[in-house]
Amino acid sequence: MGACASQADALTGDARAAELRRRLRKLGFDTVRFAVPDELPAAGALRAWLAQGMHADMAWMERSADKRADPAGVLPGVRSVVALGVNYSPQEPPVLGPRWARYAGYEDYHDTLKPALVAAGRVLEALYGVSSEDYRYYVDAGPVLERAWLERAGTGFIGKNAMLISPEWGNWLFLAAILTRVELPADPPLRGATRGIGALCGHCDRCQTACPTGALVRPGVIDARRCVSYLTIEHRGPIPREWRAAIGDRIYGCDDCAAVCPWNRFSKPARSPLLVARPECLRLPLGEILALTPERFAEVFRRTPVKRVKLAGLLRNACVVAGNSGDGVWLEALVKLAGHGEPLVRAHAVWAVSRLVGRAEAGALLRGVRAVETDPQVLAEYAAEGLV
Repeated sequence: MGACASQADALTGDARAAELRRRLRKLGFDTVRFAVPDELPAAGALRAWLAQGMHADMAWMERSADKRADPAGVLPGVRSVVALGVNYSPQEPPVLGPRWARYAGYEDYHDTLKPALVAAGRVLEALYGVSSEDYRYYVDAGPVLERAWLERAGTGFIGKNAMLISPEWGNWLFLAAILTRVELPADPPLRGATRGIGALCGHCDRCQTACPTGALVRPGVIDARRCVSYLTIEHRGPIPREWRAAIGDRIYGCDDCAAVCPWNRFSKPARSPLLVARPECLRLPLGEILALTPERFAEVFRRTPVKRVKLAGLLRNACVVAGNSGDGVWLEALVKLAGHGEPLVRAHAVWAVSRLVGRAEAGALLRGVRAVETDPQVLAEYAAEGLV
């Protein structure tokens, strides 16, 4: 502790905060800013959003609402928020084939940013003489309103697409936050950002127009129940039939509302050492995805965010993409998946086969697997398609 104290005593006030900022950037964070953890308008908006059920089945968001609204519930005595961002703007244009959220082209950022957050905590300890009990860090996986704190700290503003939009990085930032009992000089928010959600979007509504399912029900408000990112990643059950066609060729997530934003003209290619590029994942042909085995899935998507949906979830999504393709080349693979071990996969394979061919042909192709089907979820798909 003596060494930490001697380093802390070497700098005072703003100079120490500037050194903290410098060291955190050296760790790989592209933006480092500070905020005071007082009341956020976003806390009230969160409660209203939850009250309307727009969080779908993400019950953990409801359980942690009070802590998200008040950082003191996470860290008693908190005095500052260190708002951090890592630019992940792709260096290559999107590839042809099934569409993936851009962040899927990297190893899971929850994992690759965590060591830097651990190191950031040590920097706080060294500069301010505090202990590990005096801070908590989170990277999109805790009861913290990261977007709101980064907006408060002046990193960017909340756009009509509900994303944090940075004048420097566009829409492409991984967000993290450190709550600390250290008092840091607050950075001002962007001029005009405090006027409300979308204030710096002007009359632009490209994001709302681009959303394939109309999930942006009003500026800055996403109804997760119809959001492609939620449906293909967070949702664990069957994708509601009403949204399958609108998913189109999006196999994992959706960037449409972010990708069309004019502020992206200021973005720069990602170069942070905290990112590990895995572009090969985005180049996997649909045929290979439909044929994935557990072993191959583990090999291809190890350490990537795609592992979160598990094999059954990815095959579910792939069936929807194949069904939307209009291409009968996928029929053989889909019929095979209609006999898969997971009911979730079988149900979506039945739907996809029916989308690609008429009822009579679908009935003939699926007759064998239909004869032995006993799962209510899958039988419901057969009934919905008139294949009884």
